[in-house]
Amino acid sequence: MTAKTSTYAGPFAGLPPQSDLTTDTATFTEAYAVIPASTMRDIVTSFLPGWKGMRMWIIARPLSGFAETFSQYVVELAPQGGSDRPEDDAGVQSAIFVTDGAITVTIGGKAHELTPGGFAYIPAGTAWSVRNGDETSRFHWWRKRWQAVEGLDKPDVVIANERDIAPIPMPDTQESWATTRFVDPTDLRHDMHITIVTLKPGGSIPFAETHVMEHGLFVIEGKAVYRLNRDWVEVGPGDFMWLRAFCPQACYAGGPSNFRYLLYKDVNRHAPIWK
Repeated sequence: MTAKTSTYAGPFAGLPPQSDLTTDTATFTEAYAVIPASTMRDIVTSFLPGWKGMRMWIIARPLSGFAETFSQYVVELAPQGGSDRPEDDAGVQSAIFVTDGAITVTIGGKAHELTPGGFAYIPAGTAWSVRNGDETSRFHWWRKRWQAVEGLDKPDVVIANERDIAPIPMPDTQESWATTRFVDPTDLRHDMHITIVTLKPGGSIPFAETHVMEHGLFVIEGKAVYRLNRDWVEVGPGDFMWLRAFCPQACYAGGPSNFRYLLYKDVNRHAPIWK
């Protein structure tokens, strides 16, 4: 079920013509949000200090009534772009997934080249930098404050590529639904997981998942009809969905290609009790 590495959708960028209709699937509710690729244009990009040749689409950030545990960026680097100090908060861990081009990520003094499908996990408090080559590159960047637990060390650095990881089929699905995992799900040092979910055409999540994990889903290939709370929404390449904890979800993959998305979820920690 491994997909071709050239099929990672990203933002449209640019601007649509004045003749385009303004109606699309963009939705923001208390339970979920849909940020379609059609809204990720040049005029909604953001920038960060300490970077060269960088712009990004911020598609999730901690916000009352929205994402509570993480932020997610789609970063675009111009040729020779990058940063010597991407993260200025020692308590924040990061994960990166490359969709276009090639970048060099140096973590703790060791350089790693990441090409499309490449993944890096960077523990909180670890010095790292990122550099681009001679072509424009794009990558997803997740940030989450690591929740320390007595007796557990920080996770190790992880460098991987989805091409080298066999997707794990979900039970009783005849391999129509599978998950590509970048870290060991039994490693309790991790308090977040980034995975790739793949559904073959006609495959489905056949029940309304309702659980404590917050989700961010970015569609990298294919199309589906996704249930979000009580609504069914058609989603396709480059669309992003945020699901609050306990928001019911299910989907049907529409074909003709596999439906695949990058999935964020928070795991392995107590539910916080607010003071």
